Amino acid sequence: MPAGPDPTSAARRNARTILNRLKKRYPAIGTALAYRDPWQLLVATVMSAQTTDEQVNKVTPVLFRRWPEPADLAAADPEAVEEVIFSTGFYRQKTRSIQALSADLGERFGGVVPGDLDELVTLRGVGRKTASVVLAEAFGVPAIAVDTHVKRVSNRLGLVADEDPVRIESALKALHPEREWGGISMRYIQFGRDVCDAKTPRCWECPLRDRCAYPGKTPAP
Repeated sequence: MPAGPDPTSAARRNARTILNRLKKRYPAIGTALAYRDPWQLLVATVMSAQTTDEQVNKVTPVLFRRWPEPADLAAADPEAVEEVIFSTGFYRQKTRSIQALSADLGERFGGVVPGDLDELVTLRGVGRKTASVVLAEAFGVPAIAVDTHVKRVSNRLGLVADEDPVRIESALKALHPEREWGGISMRYIQFGRDVCDAKTPRCWECPLRDRCAYPGKTPAP
């Protein structure tokens, strides 16, 4: 996917300043999901929807011990899989997704997760966000995953003015050189969790307050 329209040099400088401050706050950061290979990360990322990474990490050791390869999970009894991942919520839908993507891997990719976004999103249950997480985290490929945190933070900071994840991804790619793409999402996500909360952002302690265009800043308690 190409980057969006050329932003101004001032917009690029602002984006660089914001990212540099987030790098200072989070010098080294990656997904909190536990995994041993790209397939495990792919499955774990799909299961992380509408739940916490911590909750997913509680069930994946059992899941991957019982079904250690894509072919094993694809052929598993769905009710048995549902029982294992029940605590992550939406367990029936997630079971269908992780079994379908595992079957697709076996049928079309020899059981190997492709390191290409266009191929990843052809797997059932895998969207751009999930694919981008796997590319950036497991393959080291420059990619930006746009979840609710990235959308909220980038809009509040005035880097984008859009609700569409694909257009936000494109805009952020245009603002930053490709070498930086892989380190953006996880920093925005963690910042969204730690400071820029959806309901009550901790604006009084925000290191980006002077860069923030959000009109509803929360006063200090």
